[in-house]
Amino acid sequence: MRILDWLQVIASSATAVAVFLAWWQLHQSKNQATTNFEDTLTREYREISRRLPLSALLGKPLSDEEMQKSLPSFFSYIDLSNEEVFLRQQNRISEQTWKNWCDGIKSNLRRPAFEKAWQSIRDESDGSFQELRRLIGEQFSKDPAEWGREHLPSVQDKKNMKSTT
Repeated sequence: MRILDWLQVIASSATAVAVFLAWWQLHQSKNQATTNFEDTLTREYREISRRLPLSALLGKPLSDEEMQKSLPSFFSYIDLSNEEVFLRQQNRISEQTWKNWCDGIKSNLRRPAFEKAWQSIRDESDGSFQELRRLIGEQFSKDPAEWGREHLPSVQDKKNMKSTT
């Protein structure tokens, strides 16, 4: 082989290595961005849980007065949970994080105060929280990432929602 042939082999190999390293860097960047995004939602959960009565978090029922006072914080929790389901459906949440969050949602909604708050919010919300409703309806058995995009509102649906408000 001549020197020119060797240089071509080396250049081709260097290009292949550079392409691989670029792909790897993009993959690492995507993973880091996902982790940062998930951490933001985890912080939001912690902020909401600080506003909820400790007895509710410990699985004890609340008095009617405590429940009314805490309902806005429960609403925030339900809204965040629905958003987490929606984001998993769009594959914006990693599988491992989803499993942890799903277990947490399931566990919380079994606590008396959370269950009572969910029933109240669900009954008063006129069809909101569709993703969370579906997750509960499927008894937490299916990963929302497997639902596909058929459950997501279309661009036209969103335009129609805006025009009616």
